Amino acid sequence: MLQMEESKRVADYFSCVLSLTNAMKGCSEQITNQMIIDKIMCTQTQNFDHIVVAIEESKDVETMKIEELQGSLEA
Repeated sequence: MLQMEESKRVADYFSCVLSLTNAMKGCSEQITNQMIIDKIMCTQTQNFDHIVVAIEESKDVETMKIEELQGSLEA
């Protein structure tokens, strides 16, 4: 149900997602960085669709770090 809002900055959205995933990890939920990256990429607004596609085609998403994704989306 999590979705990035049009008015939210990328950094704020990442903070929100990471807070939620840390809380879930605190409840013994098994969450990988890849799961977080997939969720962030799938929940971007339509404004980021072309950027997400470019990231998927030009970078190795399987080994990407969350910080790298954030930097790519902010650029």
